[in-house]
Amino acid sequence: MAESGKKLLTQSGHDKLVAELEDLKVNKRKEIADKIKDARAQGDLSENAEYDAAKDEQSEMEGRIEEIEWILKNSEIVENAGDGKINIGCKVRIRDVELDDTMDLLIVGSSEATSGAISNESPVGQALMGREAGETVTVDSPDGTIEYEILSVERV
Repeated sequence: MAESGKKLLTQSGHDKLVAELEDLKVNKRKEIADKIKDARAQGDLSENAEYDAAKDEQSEMEGRIEEIEWILKNSEIVENAGDGKINIGCKVRIRDVELDDTMDLLIVGSSEATSGAISNESPVGQALMGREAGETVTVDSPDGTIEYEILSVERV
């Protein structure tokens, strides 16, 4: 488990963040600097919408750079033990017992959660962590209690 306060990442999530950071620092910074330079060349900056837009874009980009650097500094890459237990980096097939509806989920750290992937810190993610295929978990949701049967666990 992660040290206190550390965010958990899969190796692929870590690699994606490193690549995004590199792209922002090397390519995007230069691109935005060129936009600002071109906008300045047009004269009066007080009424220059292109200059304002480029400065806003620069601010957003620098914020994203800071965010990624913070995540990378305060994260731990999770290695799956391969013991069949659900952990970050596992693809899990579950079945809603009541609705008899199956779904595939990828369990990731909270910094990586997107559509198709759920955080280990979400209610479903928390219920699944450390469990194995064949087990049933109960999750409290705003709509009531949901029971899921774990059908399979696969390391991705």
